[in-house]
Amino acid sequence: MFKKFRILILLLVLATVGLGAWRSNTRLTAWEHTIHVAIYPIAADNSPATARYISELSNENFEDIGQWLQQQSDKYGRSVLQPVAVRVAPPVNEKPPQPPMPPSAIDTILWSLKLRWWASQHDQINGPKPHVRLFVLFHDPEHNGALPHSTGLSKGQVGVIHAFASRQQRHQNAVVIAHEMLHTFGATDKYDLATRQPIYPQGYAEPERNPRLPQAMAEIMGGRTPIDAQTAEIPASLADTLIGPETAREIGLMQAVAK
Repeated sequence: MFKKFRILILLLVLATVGLGAWRSNTRLTAWEHTIHVAIYPIAADNSPATARYISELSNENFEDIGQWLQQQSDKYGRSVLQPVAVRVAPPVNEKPPQPPMPPSAIDTILWSLKLRWWASQHDQINGPKPHVRLFVLFHDPEHNGALPHSTGLSKGQVGVIHAFASRQQRHQNAVVIAHEMLHTFGATDKYDLATRQPIYPQGYAEPERNPRLPQAMAEIMGGRTPIDAQTAEIPASLADTLIGPETAREIGLMQAVAK
């Protein structure tokens, strides 16, 4: 009896969370008002270089994300004056809960709920309440050659992102942040999880290009620029990426074209 009661409570919680997520996602994909995105910097290591990098962050460090999304929304006829406003919050001193490894369906659901609760307790920022909260863990590139996988959740509009604490890699960081931010809008990955190769045609920036390979740009949710059948490169900056039609439909940008 107690087990059934726990399951009922969990279902009620999931239903409430689901309704809230649906309302939030509807607001994000309406493209009628500016969406406020908050970046919460977190030191992923004890490196003085990481701490110094985080202390020097400002809104200007992430301007290219807003400018890029403005260009993409204009391209699809969604000319909101400012689609997103990205602001930097004070550094967060606690790391978010880690995703389960290996993940199971129930563990992933519980982790998602735990992450959203944790995020609600660490979202201090001046100004308008953010619609999207991105917790960015910065790593010293001198000590970390490869980064853990980043995650963006459309349910709760929260992301956990891993990036390099390096001015030289700021533009590549912006690509990762924009990718995970669009997950919170409802966009799905368009690359093969095993090979990281973009999936044709939805993961290609120019699927009609002749010859098809190499591609000149990357579809943002494809993640990489296809060079040949086995090789794809991480784009150097958002200037080398675009939002393809399928991603545009997922996040509501194609609605204006369809009318």
